[in-house]
Amino acid sequence: MENFMKNEKYTVTIESYSSEGFGVCRVKGRAVFVARALVGELWEIRIVKVTSSVVYARGETLLQPSPARISPLCPHFGRCGGCDICHMSYEEELRFKLGRVNDALRHIGRQSVQAERILGGDRTEHYRNKAVFAVSEFNGQPAFGFYRERSHELIPIQSCALQSELSCRAAEAVVLFMRQLHLPAYDEESGKGTVRHIFFRQAENGPGAVLCIVSARGFGAHTQALVQALRDTCPELTGIVLNINKSRGNTILSGDFYTLWGSELIEDRLCGLSFSVSPQAFFQVNPGQTEKLYACAAEYASQLSPKLLVDLYCGAGTIGLCMARHAQRVIGAEIVPEAVENAAENARRNGIENAEFLCADAGEAARELFKRGLNADVVVVDPPRKGLDVAVIEAIAAMQPKGLVYVSCNVASLARDILRLNEFGYALRHATAVDMFPRTRHVETAALLSR
Repeated sequence: MENFMKNEKYTVTIESYSSEGFGVCRVKGRAVFVARALVGELWEIRIVKVTSSVVYARGETLLQPSPARISPLCPHFGRCGGCDICHMSYEEELRFKLGRVNDALRHIGRQSVQAERILGGDRTEHYRNKAVFAVSEFNGQPAFGFYRERSHELIPIQSCALQSELSCRAAEAVVLFMRQLHLPAYDEESGKGTVRHIFFRQAENGPGAVLCIVSARGFGAHTQALVQALRDTCPELTGIVLNINKSRGNTILSGDFYTLWGSELIEDRLCGLSFSVSPQAFFQVNPGQTEKLYACAAEYASQLSPKLLVDLYCGAGTIGLCMARHAQRVIGAEIVPEAVENAAENARRNGIENAEFLCADAGEAARELFKRGLNADVVVVDPPRKGLDVAVIEAIAAMQPKGLVYVSCNVASLARDILRLNEFGYALRHATAVDMFPRTRHVETAALLSR
């Protein structure tokens, strides 16, 4: 194989996509990754980085564009680390994402079964019910926005095509208050400053809207003035919360929570049920797509006619409660105490009497249920991006369920875990991709495995 030199130029045709949405072409027998290039396009490229395993190039001249290329609506596209495929038509985006899921299942998971379909979104803009804005000093004053990808360099924004208008207005009100009182943003290196992040969650099917200000310290005598400024600017808010997070590192919500005004909970409806959610509890960010995802997961679970269904990452109880009608008994587990309280309250408020919830991590819960002699017919997991620990997979296998419904936000860890589960006698039967995050490269997947 011939070597590459930095700054060499080539004329290439883009043949496929990488998992990150880069266009991929082949030069000298090697795959070359070109940011924001679409399949079928003819480009003049310049080599910018060469390693033993990967070659990156910059697209210099687009000689023949794809019909799927569109003009990005967001002025921050290409700089902030949020949207990364705004240059694709939505039809091309769905094709890319379904291909991404199946490539991972085939190449990482070594599976012959493929995802049969992808469920597209009814909305591709302003669909998120949760916003997490970073706050940093910019040009000598506090600003909010998102970090540039793979960095902690703030890209300030005023609006966002994915977030609600209210979330951006609330964030702007916080930084304006800070500027007026000369309150500096938090500095990661020194640990000095006040506000670190602005966390916002809004109900899709209700009036709830809670702003959580993540700070290294409180606002002291200025607290009530801050509350009044936020209420004046954002009368739609139903709660204002202060999270004192003194930890060093990237954890956003940590430490103690204080409700400064209103309620820290939002109330929303999902799959015909009512849910109460605290800032700490996991709740899917795209309600319309969540209903499609949960309906698919419930249909998979119902194929196994479960008596006992165990949900090992239950959050506020959403998946387990949505599946309660398909099982005689549901047991959910979650490591966040506030989320367990939310889940139990959500069961009560919906009159669901066949569900209970444990405060434990997934592995501990699986081992505890095994000790009780409770063998689940179906285990449901919706883990974080890192997927399932080996100990969790072993604990699930020890329960000997008839099947597993795996809901994943990271198809690479899903494929890896399916391969591990194969070793315990569980085979992939079905998979469906769901576009939970339009205009980004991320995709959700529901998969059914059975013995």
